[in-house]
Amino acid sequence: MILINPGMNLHWRAKKRPGVRLGRIIGATPGRVPGTLFDQSSKIFMPSDTPPIVLTFGLSDPTGGSGIQADLMTLASMGCHGVSVLTGYTVRDSASCDEVTGLDPEAVATQARMLLEDMPIAAFKVGAATRAEVVSAIAEVVADYDDIPLILAPDFTLDDEHVLAADELREAIADLLAPQTTLLVADFATLLALAQPDGDAEAPSLDAAISHLLSQGCEYILSTETGTHRLVNTLFSEDGQLRQDMWDRGPNRIMGITDTLGAAIAALLANGQDPAEAVREAQEYLYQATRAAFRPGMGAYMPDRFFWARSNEDDETPRASGKGAPPGEARH
Repeated sequence: MILINPGMNLHWRAKKRPGVRLGRIIGATPGRVPGTLFDQSSKIFMPSDTPPIVLTFGLSDPTGGSGIQADLMTLASMGCHGVSVLTGYTVRDSASCDEVTGLDPEAVATQARMLLEDMPIAAFKVGAATRAEVVSAIAEVVADYDDIPLILAPDFTLDDEHVLAADELREAIADLLAPQTTLLVADFATLLALAQPDGDAEAPSLDAAISHLLSQGCEYILSTETGTHRLVNTLFSEDGQLRQDMWDRGPNRIMGITDTLGAAIAALLANGQDPAEAVREAQEYLYQATRAAFRPGMGAYMPDRFFWARSNEDDETPRASGKGAPPGEARH
């Protein structure tokens, strides 16, 4: 277990983009010119220094605190180029959401396929959707690209008035997207909802819910616990618990935690990291972004996803009295 606290030397990305040190080595492969992304069959030329491209699906959040806007900022901060497909849009401010409008499933699928046929996508990130039909459309698209890692970070926090047929939405995600998922980022309530899409059924235990989702095809699950004075994130696979990380929870409500974490993991997978290492580094990024959180309006705080652009390299990270495991060492 790792206890992340201000005493840890997490000044690691100040004045440079996180992920810049991660590079892609392109070798000589059939039909490809070494040093370039040139596919002779498709006649597409792309210099080898092109950043990894991540396709994110989700709701538009005009505040920038969550949703597509948050994903694109996180991906850019992590050294990736983000492209997006809207599943709907919200009418909201930093305090509350007044309205959510879902988009037509056919439009969602068409936009996604246009991007996939135009650009070499290195990872998918799927966030919030409001309709089961949209989830079905996304699942059909990503099924044709099963070699691309998929990060699923569903959001069931919208009020029931904003989501039609909520049980159908949860069932569609559980049955159609979760089995295709490389890594699922979800809190306890979301995991239970996905393992029990029928609201009238008996609720499973958390362990049973995780085992069920893994048995259905999800490769990794990052379970997030936010109900205490600490945030506890635990990574599971079919081999059991792989790592657990803890960090102190701040006093302020912060928007977009799950979206930021999911997008950061997607960026690191797109850069070639393995899931366990991507989870570790994404949490370090999120920790720094939330430590620098700011309050742009009268509602929630937001992570500063470009904290490194405003960091002072001469500043020392303050020490804390809490004790934890050495950085980078996980206890199982």
